[in-house]
Amino acid sequence: MTVIDPDTQAAAWVAEAEADDDEMPLSTRLSIADTLTLGNATCGFMAVYFTTTGVLIPHLTGSEDGGMARHSAATAVMLMLLASVFDLFDGLVARKLRSSAMGAELDNLSDLISFGLAPAFFVATWGMVANDANQQVSVVAAVVVLLAVVLRLARFSCVPMRDGMFQGMPGPFGALTVVSIVLLELPFVPTLLAIMGVAWLMVSRVEYPKPTGRLAVAMLGWIVASMGLLAAWAFDAPGGELLLQTGCALQVVLGAVIPLFATFRRVHTFRDNRREARTAAQG
Repeated sequence: MTVIDPDTQAAAWVAEAEADDDEMPLSTRLSIADTLTLGNATCGFMAVYFTTTGVLIPHLTGSEDGGMARHSAATAVMLMLLASVFDLFDGLVARKLRSSAMGAELDNLSDLISFGLAPAFFVATWGMVANDANQQVSVVAAVVVLLAVVLRLARFSCVPMRDGMFQGMPGPFGALTVVSIVLLELPFVPTLLAIMGVAWLMVSRVEYPKPTGRLAVAMLGWIVASMGLLAAWAFDAPGGELLLQTGCALQVVLGAVIPLFATFRRVHTFRDNRREARTAAQG
């Protein structure tokens, strides 16, 4: 008959528990970066909430108040901007500190909510409340925006990218450009075409630089400035609407210039490589 020492058995249990505890961070424990990512997802959901309760429902029930709709629309866009701040910092924190095995999946799911669902729902709501918009066509455009973000995130997960570059317009930049187009209050057809153009850029092979270093600081400054413009517009400050229109126009112009610059650089690089190859062949 074998006698088991209680102290030995207890020590074995403790060792086994410690071993299980060491494995837990790889699968179930949230890192600081993951917490920021969840903040991103929360902002995306709240953007949909404010778009629904402050813009869509008052319009459908006939109780809309221009001030409340403007305030809610501005709040929804601010939340998308705040989500982009979380998205910017979770990557920086993950590179400086440890990240969990769930980090990449959480990031994609949160981006889908904040930069796919939220701007797409904003477009669909615009199609319902704008006087000259076509509701059915606007819903199609919203679906295109959502699917573009889905495809872009899927490609990002399985296709290797060049160091320091994104392939296709990044989700936060695309979401901000889409809502800027809507807030410009252009005629329906130009607005629709511009939204579809942004969706195409998100799934294109145009390369965009990753926001690191000075570019990350510039991006953060632009986000803060955009929030200020939205606040001025929401509270009907003197010149607030003009400032917002100017900011939205700059965002759209930036969204159009970057692909042109990237294409020009790509063509220039191709020509240089071709010239070097000819020189080497002749030598």
